[in-house]
Amino acid sequence: MVSVDGSVIIQIVNFLFLIFALNIVLYKPIRNILLQRKEKVTGLQEGVESLSSDAIEKNEAFDVGIRKARVKGMKEKEVLLQAGADEEKRIVGEITQKAQADLAEVRAKIAKEAEDVRETLLSQVDEYAASIGHKILGRTV
Repeated sequence: MVSVDGSVIIQIVNFLFLIFALNIVLYKPIRNILLQRKEKVTGLQEGVESLSSDAIEKNEAFDVGIRKARVKGMKEKEVLLQAGADEEKRIVGEITQKAQADLAEVRAKIAKEAEDVRETLLSQVDEYAASIGHKILGRTV
Protein backbone atom coordinates (compact mmCIF):
# COMPACT_ATOMS: atom_id res chain seq x y z
CA MET A 1 0.00 0.00 0.00
CA VAL A 2 0.86 3.55 -0.54
CA SER A 3 1.50 5.58 2.51
CA VAL A 4 0.98 9.34 2.54
CA ASP A 5 3.68 11.15 4.44
CA GLY A 6 5.70 14.37 4.17
CA SER A 7 7.29 13.43 0.83
CA VAL A 8 4.00 14.04 -0.93
CA ILE A 9 4.09 17.67 0.15
CA ILE A 10 7.68 17.93 -1.08
CA GLN A 11 6.64 16.38 -4.41
CA ILE A 12 3.72 18.83 -4.69
CA VAL A 13 6.04 21.77 -3.95
CA ASN A 14 8.61 20.37 -6.38
CA PHE A 15 5.89 19.97 -9.05
CA LEU A 16 4.63 23.54 -8.54
CA PHE A 17 8.20 24.90 -8.63
CA LEU A 18 8.86 22.95 -11.84
CA ILE A 19 5.69 24.33 -13.45
CA PHE A 20 6.66 27.87 -12.33
CA ALA A 21 10.25 27.47 -13.65
CA LEU A 22 9.13 25.94 -16.95
CA ASN A 23 6.56 28.67 -17.36
CA ILE A 24 9.22 31.38 -16.93
CA VAL A 25 11.97 29.65 -18.91
CA LEU A 26 10.08 27.83 -21.65
CA TYR A 27 6.38 28.57 -22.03
CA LYS A 28 6.33 32.37 -21.75
CA PRO A 29 9.09 32.93 -24.39
CA ILE A 30 7.38 30.47 -26.75
CA ARG A 31 3.99 32.18 -26.19
CA ASN A 32 5.63 35.59 -26.74
CA ILE A 33 7.22 34.37 -29.99
CA LEU A 34 3.88 32.91 -31.10
CA LEU A 35 2.11 36.22 -30.29
CA GLN A 36 4.77 38.18 -32.19
CA ARG A 37 4.46 35.83 -35.15
CA LYS A 38 0.66 36.12 -35.06
CA GLU A 39 0.92 39.94 -34.96
CA LYS A 40 3.43 39.88 -37.81
CA VAL A 41 1.27 37.56 -39.93
CA THR A 42 -1.80 39.68 -39.19
CA GLY A 43 0.14 42.82 -40.15
CA LEU A 44 1.34 41.18 -43.36
CA GLN A 45 -2.19 40.04 -44.20
CA GLU A 46 -3.51 43.56 -43.65
CA GLY A 47 -0.65 44.90 -45.81
CA VAL A 48 -1.44 42.40 -48.55
CA GLU A 49 -5.14 43.26 -48.40
CA SER A 50 -4.44 47.01 -48.53
CA LEU A 51 -1.97 46.56 -51.39
CA SER A 52 -4.45 44.32 -53.19
CA SER A 53 -7.22 46.89 -52.81
CA ASP A 54 -4.80 49.64 -53.93
CA ALA A 55 -3.86 47.55 -56.96
CA ILE A 56 -7.53 47.01 -57.80
CA GLU A 57 -8.26 50.74 -57.44
CA LYS A 58 -5.25 51.64 -59.58
CA ASN A 59 -6.25 49.07 -62.19
CA GLU A 60 -9.77 50.49 -62.28
CA ALA A 61 -8.36 54.02 -62.55
CA PHE A 62 -6.08 52.82 -65.35
CA ASP A 63 -9.04 51.24 -67.17
CA VAL A 64 -11.05 54.45 -66.78
CA GLY A 65 -8.08 56.45 -68.09
CA ILE A 66 -7.71 54.11 -71.06
CA ARG A 67 -11.42 54.42 -71.86
CA LYS A 68 -11.25 58.21 -71.62
CA ALA A 69 -8.14 58.26 -73.81
CA ARG A 70 -9.85 56.05 -76.39
CA VAL A 71 -12.92 58.28 -76.44
CA LYS A 72 -10.73 61.36 -76.75
CA GLY A 73 -8.69 59.68 -79.49
CA MET A 74 -11.83 58.72 -81.41
CA LYS A 75 -13.13 62.30 -81.15
CA GLU A 76 -9.79 63.67 -82.36
CA LYS A 77 -9.79 61.10 -85.16
CA GLU A 78 -13.28 62.18 -86.21
CA VAL A 79 -12.21 65.84 -86.14
CA LEU A 80 -9.14 65.04 -88.23
CA LEU A 81 -11.18 62.95 -90.67
CA GLN A 82 -13.70 65.77 -91.03
CA ALA A 83 -10.90 68.29 -91.53
CA GLY A 84 -9.34 65.98 -94.12
CA ALA A 85 -12.67 65.58 -95.90
CA ASP A 86 -13.17 69.37 -95.92
CA GLU A 87 -9.65 69.89 -97.23
CA GLU A 88 -10.24 67.23 -99.89
CA LYS A 89 -13.47 68.95 -100.97
CA ARG A 90 -11.67 72.28 -101.15
CA ILE A 91 -8.79 70.85 -103.19
CA VAL A 92 -11.13 68.93 -105.50
CA GLY A 93 -13.18 72.11 -105.95
CA GLU A 94 -10.06 74.11 -106.83
CA ILE A 95 -8.89 71.43 -109.25
CA THR A 96 -12.36 71.22 -110.81
CA GLN A 97 -12.49 74.99 -111.26
CA LYS A 98 -9.01 75.01 -112.77
CA ALA A 99 -9.89 72.08 -115.04
CA GLN A 100 -13.09 73.82 -116.16
CA ALA A 101 -11.16 77.03 -116.80
CA ASP A 102 -8.53 75.10 -118.76
CA LEU A 103 -11.25 73.23 -120.64
CA ALA A 104 -13.01 76.49 -121.51
CA GLU A 105 -9.69 77.95 -122.66
CA VAL A 106 -8.94 74.89 -124.81
CA ARG A 107 -12.47 74.95 -126.28
CA ALA A 108 -12.09 78.62 -127.08
CA LYS A 109 -8.71 77.94 -128.67
CA ILE A 110 -10.12 75.04 -130.71
CA ALA A 111 -13.11 77.13 -131.74
CA LYS A 112 -10.78 79.95 -132.83
CA GLU A 113 -8.56 77.52 -134.74
CA ALA A 114 -11.62 75.90 -136.35
CA GLU A 115 -12.90 79.35 -137.36
CA ASP A 116 -9.48 80.23 -138.77
CA VAL A 117 -9.35 76.95 -140.72
CA ARG A 118 -12.92 77.51 -141.91
CA GLU A 119 -12.10 80.99 -143.11
CA THR A 120 -8.98 79.69 -144.84
CA LEU A 121 -10.94 76.88 -146.47
CA LEU A 122 -13.70 79.27 -147.53
CA SER A 123 -11.14 81.52 -149.13
CA GLN A 124 -9.67 78.55 -151.00
CA VAL A 125 -12.98 76.88 -152.00
CA ASP A 126 -13.01 78.48 -155.42
CA GLU A 127 -9.45 77.36 -156.11
CA TYR A 128 -10.22 73.78 -154.99
CA ALA A 129 -13.46 73.69 -156.94
CA ALA A 130 -11.66 74.84 -160.09
CA SER A 131 -8.90 72.34 -159.54
CA ILE A 132 -11.35 69.46 -158.98
CA GLY A 133 -13.41 70.52 -161.99
CA HIS A 134 -10.25 70.67 -164.13
CA LYS A 135 -9.21 67.16 -163.03
CA ILE A 136 -12.66 65.68 -163.61
CA LEU A 137 -13.44 67.43 -166.87
CA GLY A 138 -9.92 67.58 -168.10
CA ARG A 139 -10.25 71.22 -169.05
CA THR A 140 -10.33 74.56 -167.38
CA VAL A 141 -13.64 75.63 -165.93
